[in-house]
Amino acid sequence: MRFSQVFGKTLKEIPSEADTLSHQLLLRAGMIQQVAAGVYSYLPLGWRVLRKIEQIIREEMDKAGGQELMLPTLQPFELWKESGRYPSFGKTLFTVTDRREHMLVLGPTHEEVITELVRRYVQSYRDLPLLLYQIQNKFRDEPRPRGGLLRVREFIMKDLYSFDVDEAGLDNSYQKMLQAYKNIYSRCGLPAVVVEADSGAIGGKESHEFMLIAETGEDEIICCSACDYAANIEKARSIKPELDKKTPLPIKEISTPNIKTIEEVADFVGVPTSHTLKAVFYSADDKLVFVVIRGDLEVNETKLKNLLKCTELRLAAENEVKAAGLVAGSASPIGIKGIKIIADDSITLGSNFIAGANKPDTHLKNVNYPRDFKVDVIADIAVARPGDSCPKCNGILLSSHGIEVGHVFKLGTFLTENLGAYFLDRNGISQPIIMGCYGIGLGRLLAAAVEQNHDDKGIVWPVAIAPYHIYLCPLRPENSDVAETTEKIYKDLTSANLEVLFDDRDESPGVKFNDADLLGIPLRLTVSPRTLENQSIEIKWRKESQVQLVPLKGITSIIRELLERSL
Repeated sequence: MRFSQVFGKTLKEIPSEADTLSHQLLLRAGMIQQVAAGVYSYLPLGWRVLRKIEQIIREEMDKAGGQELMLPTLQPFELWKESGRYPSFGKTLFTVTDRREHMLVLGPTHEEVITELVRRYVQSYRDLPLLLYQIQNKFRDEPRPRGGLLRVREFIMKDLYSFDVDEAGLDNSYQKMLQAYKNIYSRCGLPAVVVEADSGAIGGKESHEFMLIAETGEDEIICCSACDYAANIEKARSIKPELDKKTPLPIKEISTPNIKTIEEVADFVGVPTSHTLKAVFYSADDKLVFVVIRGDLEVNETKLKNLLKCTELRLAAENEVKAAGLVAGSASPIGIKGIKIIADDSITLGSNFIAGANKPDTHLKNVNYPRDFKVDVIADIAVARPGDSCPKCNGILLSSHGIEVGHVFKLGTFLTENLGAYFLDRNGISQPIIMGCYGIGLGRLLAAAVEQNHDDKGIVWPVAIAPYHIYLCPLRPENSDVAETTEKIYKDLTSANLEVLFDDRDESPGVKFNDADLLGIPLRLTVSPRTLENQSIEIKWRKESQVQLVPLKGITSIIRELLERSL
């Protein structure tokens, strides 16, 4: 492709609307363009990257035994009512009404449609297992689309669904997909970390995310320094530090005028925050919930939401707390009635805590569980912290940031039971089909690749997914020898099926080199009067600083070998 014919323009300045590195660089490189909030067009260079990612994914899905199909974007709302999942998607679900006043959903995912389809065709255990996948546009009405392709409202996704007769079959399908995903990221040149994850609105049992480590990543990952334990912060567990337990002492009331926060209380009394109990009030589906946790820890709202099995969870408003007779800043579960109380298990890992007295400017010393108060549920609802002990091996937990680029779930049978997808087993008994779900957002993966692979000059594409492999750059093209030689090289390379972007523009060397770096094409070939004096050509890898001269003779074979070695 000649650069002069490429649709799209590179930009020198950072667009004001771009709020992440990948967003900035993809806009500047002329690879994407925003149409509306969270809605993007892919320009030819960006689309080439996406198609390469898509092809790698397709090959690995096929190799694992997947069968590709295509499901509709428009889905009957009745299917979502039948599955019972529409409340969990809430306002992120796009709905439309047709001319017959029939409500339809713009598919945010396709579990309902694929399950209904399988229900029609699977009757017996002989029809299973199945691995069915598609690469399809999805729609979610994100409240705050941001980060360019990282958080959008319309996106291209590969989703594969597994259907098995039993848990052993599901385990086998799940392991196949885990390996296929590892192959995909490896082939894309993108090292990904597998972490335990929360299933979110999709639901299900076991769940893992694939993360690309990037300083700009919005997800926090907790991993062990000594073993392979790794989890998203929403799911991460840890062994919490246990305090020296002492003989419970009698409760004593103390005056704490104008002292509200845990830190203020701890300083006033002269104890660490770990010797206090913190009260946090939540509204779970509009019902007030009292949460108590040790003062040095924070509530993990994902764990709490899963524990409560609620659709909406938020911090309670001040008026809701007052209406319940609770005293913010001086509250404790002692004597509380008529409100659900959830406690983190950290309250059992200490004694003689400082807690609120449920009246203004007053706290209590020597509060102990279960002597002084009861709770409805006690569980791990705390945020795991770097420095805590690993739940798997007691090693030290570390923290890093990453971007989710894939998610796999063991869905089990709740969807097939709700939608009536059953099969007859070997004994002729009707059983629900067991499902798994495996997704990769292609645009998100593209953006994450940029977040992980860039420098101060632009994108540094891994060879396997670069829009072109070679950037052919003539300097002083008005020189007839340069023009003639470059044209011949371009013809020879393209005839050999090598991917070349030929910068045939009448621009200065600085402009050409800057665009070459911005676009991130792996290998730059420069032809100039100086190189031709030695019958050579200058070669530079995008990810390296040094250049080398190689002979013009046999250049096609040399370049092919270099690229094959780098894939």
